[in-house]
Amino acid sequence: MTQHAHAHAHQHSHGHAHHGHGQDADFDWDALAVHLEREAEVQAPAVTAAARWLGGLLDGVPVRRVLDVGSGPGVIAGLLADGFPDAEVVAVDQSAALLERARTRSAGRVGTHRADLPEDFGTLGGAELVWSGNAIHHLGDQQAALTALGATLRPGGVLAVAERGLPARYLPRDLGLGRPGLQARLDAAHEETFTAMRESAPGSVAVVEDWPALLAAAGLVPAGSRTFLVDRPAPLDPATREFLHVQLARRREQFAGLLDADDRAALDALLDRDAPAGILNRPDAFYLAALTVHTARAAGSGH
Repeated sequence: MTQHAHAHAHQHSHGHAHHGHGQDADFDWDALAVHLEREAEVQAPAVTAAARWLGGLLDGVPVRRVLDVGSGPGVIAGLLADGFPDAEVVAVDQSAALLERARTRSAGRVGTHRADLPEDFGTLGGAELVWSGNAIHHLGDQQAALTALGATLRPGGVLAVAERGLPARYLPRDLGLGRPGLQARLDAAHEETFTAMRESAPGSVAVVEDWPALLAAAGLVPAGSRTFLVDRPAPLDPATREFLHVQLARRREQFAGLLDADDRAALDALLDRDAPAGILNRPDAFYLAALTVHTARAAGSGH
């Protein structure tokens, strides 16, 4: 996937697909990797539950190879390796730097494959399970991308696409800073920038984002969608707070032109590392999100 690591990091940092700027010496891959690792670790219980569900869908299909397409630094690839211990699990990403992190953190349990997508779809090889988390929406032609991923499935294999779900909630509606409803306004700003990202993606094709229908149009048999909850109640642990601090800083930077002065001031207060009302210290900060996984099966499974 060309061009979207920087956009991904600054637009929504939702999931773990990161491509583009792979050869950009000025891009801070270490900072991005740490942020992506924290995000994936926050989501880990939901991904582990999703992997168990996928194992049930693949019951009777010997899973020899698993691809994580848009793997970033490989946290989710490692969780898939836990869920499918007898399979070769391969992290696929454009960034050599992030793939190196994946190799290091997995201690040899996860293989890596560098690919520029969509150009390199044909180099991925076959697999019984292909996972793609929040990566497809960065490609201009989402239908063509799903069709290409479907073509990598071996008979009976499953393509699992984690897209959209529900945006994370981590602040009270009235947080005592500025007008109530800051999080909803951040969501609205995100939708505006997300739409602009989709429209500007190379080869962008507008489609109704009905993921089961798109999977069916890719020549696969839809096998169901399920949503997995990420529920970290207050008071939050320090690692999740640090993740949210970076997330809010990115939103402060990206959405500055879409927010009024009061909302920008509220974000500045949330980002104050020493203030009791800051995200690093306030007792009411929580993290609640929903990861939705859409699946479809290749022919030949006997299901």
